Amino acid sequence: MRDKEFDIVIVGSGAGGGTVAARLAPLARAGLKIAVLEWGPKFKKSEFTGRELEMAERLYFDGGGFLTKDRSMTLAFGKAYGGSTVVYTGTSIKIAKRTVSRWAVPGLSWDDLSKRTDRCAEENGVHPIPDHHLNDNNTLFRDACKRLNWHVDQFPINVRGCLGAGLCNLGCPNDAKQGTPQVQLPIAESAGVEIVTHCKVDRVENKTLYAEVRPGLWGEPSLWDSGLYRIKARWVILAAGAVNSPAILLRSGFGKHLSELGCWFTTHPAMIIAGRHPKPITNYHGHPKSFYCEGFAETERFLLETCMYFPFTTAKNIPGFGAEHESMITAMDRLQMILVLAIDAARRDNRVTIDSDGNPVVDYRLHKDVLSSLKSGAEHSGKILRESGCDTIALPEDFRPGSISVSGAHLMGGCRMGAGPETSVTDSWGRVHGA
Repeated sequence: MRDKEFDIVIVGSGAGGGTVAARLAPLARAGLKIAVLEWGPKFKKSEFTGRELEMAERLYFDGGGFLTKDRSMTLAFGKAYGGSTVVYTGTSIKIAKRTVSRWAVPGLSWDDLSKRTDRCAEENGVHPIPDHHLNDNNTLFRDACKRLNWHVDQFPINVRGCLGAGLCNLGCPNDAKQGTPQVQLPIAESAGVEIVTHCKVDRVENKTLYAEVRPGLWGEPSLWDSGLYRIKARWVILAAGAVNSPAILLRSGFGKHLSELGCWFTTHPAMIIAGRHPKPITNYHGHPKSFYCEGFAETERFLLETCMYFPFTTAKNIPGFGAEHESMITAMDRLQMILVLAIDAARRDNRVTIDSDGNPVVDYRLHKDVLSSLKSGAEHSGKILRESGCDTIALPEDFRPGSISVSGAHLMGGCRMGAGPETSVTDSWGRVHGA
């Protein structure tokens, strides 16, 4: 086992870890030794091929098919230099005051979060998408919502020089999406922060991290040689996401005194509703996610937004069988898609655990309230698609868990903030109780 020593070690290079690394750049310039440990690879530009199965396997944990314990839902989260900022669509909305109020975390205020959000938005070039990147899939949704008298908003996105390739969820081949690989991580690296890819952190004990670097099939080589590492640090910042952060803490033994560790996991369970137009529409060219309708968020607990997915993902999500299913899949250039997201309440029994080998397990059950929200959202989506001119709409007939294709990409919770260890894992600054 090889030994390393740093002042600060950050685990994860996504929206959390990458941003922290950039903020600590002045300390690196002043002489502090700082490292970022990232499980995934740093991809070369030529490796972003836009091929669905190829990129899903490279960019996501379990190829984008990470299953919950009861196998009723798949979870999508990135495994790369830049984390999930590599694979999301770039939508960048500010948190609502009502959400922060609902959290009721002592010391956490909307005013403070708002200032920090504004700073990140400026750094990452967040702005409404130009009209020339608004394709039919998006404008049909917008116009139908307006005719139905449903309020619709436009997503601001963090892109510079977008070419409208429509491949956001498979990694931008043009470096237009301004995630941490394009903005924050280069700032950190230029200041001397070491960013170590292909590095899986197993556990943290007494300010010592135990990790392993393995050669990968893709991406640039790691800064460190392959092998096991023992890394001492004065400060450890865990930013490995809502699945892997709790898993690391559980493997490290923190569950013995933090009963809430891993609990209160939420994910905005989502399903795709598709309609077929009689004639081709523009759906793949242009940004895939431009508008959303949250008029039913408080009353029926769902959100509707535009989306456009790739053939295999579409085939998995569209209900039906045989000729009925084939008639939709073979008409990809005529499909309009809407994503229904259920706003799931945080429940203690929805949680991240680990199996006997230390691998994360997400024990999440689709509550009847979530299924009700998905059903209502699907019905409202059908109204939008009919108003848009679709002649065929693929709606599920059965909304029981396991009978519908549900996925989650907004992974939250597992390390709940709060006043003390009886009810939470960290304080309002993210400091783990008792660490």
